[in-house]
Amino acid sequence: MNLFRISWSNLRDKPLSSFLSGLLMTFGITIISLLLLLNKQLDDQFRKNIKGIDMVLGAKGSPLQLILSSIYQIDSPTGNIPLEEAERLTRNPMIKTAIPLAMGDNYRSFRIVGTNQKYLDHFGATVAQGKLFQQNLETVIGPRVAEVTGLKIGDTFASSHGLDEAGEEHADSKYKVVGILNPTNTVTDQLILTPISSVWAIHEHGEHAEGEAHEERHEEHAEGEAHEEEHEEAPREITSMLIKFRNPLGMMLARGINSNSKLQAALPNIEVNRLFSLLGVGVETLRGLAIVIMLISGVSVFVSLYNSLKERRYEMALMLSMGATRAQLFGMLLLEGLVLALIGFILGILLSRIGLWLFSSSVSSEYHYNLAAFGILPEEWVLLGVAILIGLLAAALPALGVYRMNISRTLAEE
Repeated sequence: MNLFRISWSNLRDKPLSSFLSGLLMTFGITIISLLLLLNKQLDDQFRKNIKGIDMVLGAKGSPLQLILSSIYQIDSPTGNIPLEEAERLTRNPMIKTAIPLAMGDNYRSFRIVGTNQKYLDHFGATVAQGKLFQQNLETVIGPRVAEVTGLKIGDTFASSHGLDEAGEEHADSKYKVVGILNPTNTVTDQLILTPISSVWAIHEHGEHAEGEAHEERHEEHAEGEAHEEEHEEAPREITSMLIKFRNPLGMMLARGINSNSKLQAALPNIEVNRLFSLLGVGVETLRGLAIVIMLISGVSVFVSLYNSLKERRYEMALMLSMGATRAQLFGMLLLEGLVLALIGFILGILLSRIGLWLFSSSVSSEYHYNLAAFGILPEEWVLLGVAILIGLLAAALPALGVYRMNISRTLAEE
């Protein structure tokens, strides 16, 4: 007697109830699996990019905004800060390294970041093709930038002002691609990196072009005067600095900077933990909802098999009279619950991957992060065990009725 074939036939005989039970199980597993995937990948991205950065120095404003814009490149900067003051604050012996960043332009929504080689070294980024930038307007691009834009070694491009692709183009000065980076699965994969002096040169050139007409009028007005007014060069500015301390005592510097200077010091670990705690409320709510759905699916399986047992009492009594054992019938009903749980798990895993792919596509188009890692997580094997347990328990309760069945009375009643 093929118990699996009989169990499958019984499920097919009740398509509506079987579909409902399987659907509820699928929905519960889909939600939990998707939350596990997103939580794992977002946590990996946040922790990997933040590693080795103890403090971010920038303009006053939201500390979380400063962290997101300077480390993850997914928000607007809080403003610019004087390079001289930033360097003065970072001469403290407790500071091991300070990496300057200058932002403000983009190319096809990929951010152009002025920095130095320490930035690449920090993220372990190495040049796959070409060489590292050495002069003004030379750039190295991340593999994601090369893939989407089609830029190659030797290509030139004009940046757009601001972080929006629709910003005004700096057509008078063009960057040149001299290198393409190896993939690191960090923020460098989606950045265009150049010396800080390149960012200054681009914006000074733009300001010079805009002020030419005003300068001509000023010269006409000043003609005939004995001495010309001397204009001091504007102080250099950067967007932020990524700082690593020599030891944990460096954390005390943040309070002093925030209290006694015009700059802001933000601690990435604190801000990211705060962000995850805020997101965690919604995640836990969804996870709780998914667990409730899975339990409801177990109740649905129980009701379905209980009604099925009542309707098939004569059939089962007949099978018992023909030599089948009660243990075999019990196992047959358990198989029905097991099959529904396995179908729900397989469909749930597939749907969660589809959901992850859709989410990754949305994030990739806006922020250029790739979250499409579809491997099975260890927690999902636990989820499989829970699904099987729910299916077996839901099936076992009505299946116990097989042992209380009176064969002769059941056959006589029919």
